[in-house]
Amino acid sequence: MKATAIFEKRSQGIHADKVIDIKNVDFTYAQVRNEQIILHDVNLSLYEHEFICVLGPSGCGKSTLLNILAGFQQPTTGKVMIHGHIHTKPNSDVGVVFQHPNLFPWLTIEKNIEFGLKMQKVPKEERRQLVSNYLELVDLTTAAKKLPHQLSGGMKQRAALARTLATNPKAILMDEPFSALDALTRETMQKHLLDIWNQTKKCIFFITHDVEEALKLATRIIVMHPNPGRIAIDTENPLNIDHYEEGTFHYHEKFTELRQFFISKIREQL
Repeated sequence: MKATAIFEKRSQGIHADKVIDIKNVDFTYAQVRNEQIILHDVNLSLYEHEFICVLGPSGCGKSTLLNILAGFQQPTTGKVMIHGHIHTKPNSDVGVVFQHPNLFPWLTIEKNIEFGLKMQKVPKEERRQLVSNYLELVDLTTAAKKLPHQLSGGMKQRAALARTLATNPKAILMDEPFSALDALTRETMQKHLLDIWNQTKKCIFFITHDVEEALKLATRIIVMHPNPGRIAIDTENPLNIDHYEEGTFHYHEKFTELRQFFISKIREQL
């Protein structure tokens, strides 16, 4: 199958402000007898109000790239820039939502959301208003006083997203955040996330193994190949998210063709 049969040419000059620049990034693990190249010559620009989904087989460097973007790891060569400034360590410019919510179990949901704001020394009344706003945004107002163990998996993940959003990051990184959820909860969370993304205009960088999830969520899809990890495909999602209607997604004329195309590109490297 030729990509040109299903992909339109990527538009130029229509993006909002550039948020992240990844320039010539390599990442190598030094071993006793040799070096293992995890990422090689990764170049990528991410823009405001893009929803980027990253696909690829296990071991292709997806999570390593996310950790570098988050500042948890440093590239061996190359650099990451956030709004034109070198990014070398974790800070409030980049929020991260992991596969497991990682909420503080001893704090209520509202206190979990407030935590980052307290670290930023936001005044108490402003914190209260922000927490209220983000509880409403993720539809957890009635759960504000509950502890994490009292919430379902989907609710915990929404709380984790609210905690990340509250500090107003320039970009949000998500590492397979819905993979531990059952199918129905996952579908509900996808809808929640699209609604939140449309309201906040944040740049989202979302790792997934699920091709269907990528086609449903993304404005732009990246496929990575391993040995070494590199970007093999970087394209706008032909299933334009603006035309997605709940309940009709699977019947889109290009859905089956696109799903098979991305699956075949991933399987090429297995």
